[in-house]
Amino acid sequence: MAELSNKRLEYDVPARMGKAFRVSKGELIKVIDVKGGQAADFFAFNVDNIKEYLSAEHTRPSISRLFPLEGEGFYTQERRPIMTLVVDHTPGIHDMLFAACNPSRYRELGVEGWHASCEENLGKEMEAIGIPGVEIPQPVNLFTSFPLSSDGAIGIAAPETRPGDYVVMRAEMDSYVCVSACPQDQNQTNSGVPTEIRVEVGS
Repeated sequence: MAELSNKRLEYDVPARMGKAFRVSKGELIKVIDVKGGQAADFFAFNVDNIKEYLSAEHTRPSISRLFPLEGEGFYTQERRPIMTLVVDHTPGIHDMLFAACNPSRYRELGVEGWHASCEENLGKEMEAIGIPGVEIPQPVNLFTSFPLSSDGAIGIAAPETRPGDYVVMRAEMDSYVCVSACPQDQNQTNSGVPTEIRVEVGS
């Protein structure tokens, strides 16, 4: 499934920015790494209860894996499926351990002054569609490479995605989705230079 047969929405999310939108149960969300080597933070919230959201920490025990395989689900903190990974047209390296980057993270890395972040992108974009003050969940870090060592150390490596690589999710409930083209430029999370992400929604 390289293309959505009936595209309803399409967004080009600029580097360092985000986009929030609503999807209906059964719709497909295609997230494309346009130039390769770019992380995309993916968030999803239940339309009927904004306090229920895609939870990485609840997904891991529900599927007994660090990240779903094709055909497996992402779950909310109520242990209900909210998304299913339908297609993974990438090297299959993603993350559900790292928190979204935020102002404190950039201060920790020595950045002075304001720096765009996935946490702020989520808050701003959800507010733009009329939903202010959402909780900031652990994101699904698409296309990222944070390798685990045998001693428990977590590394940060450049993503292995190539231009045009993508994943396709299917919404298992009416959801608000936010995708952030991660602004991280202090390490190799985005191969050093953030670039854009493309999102398509349809069936």
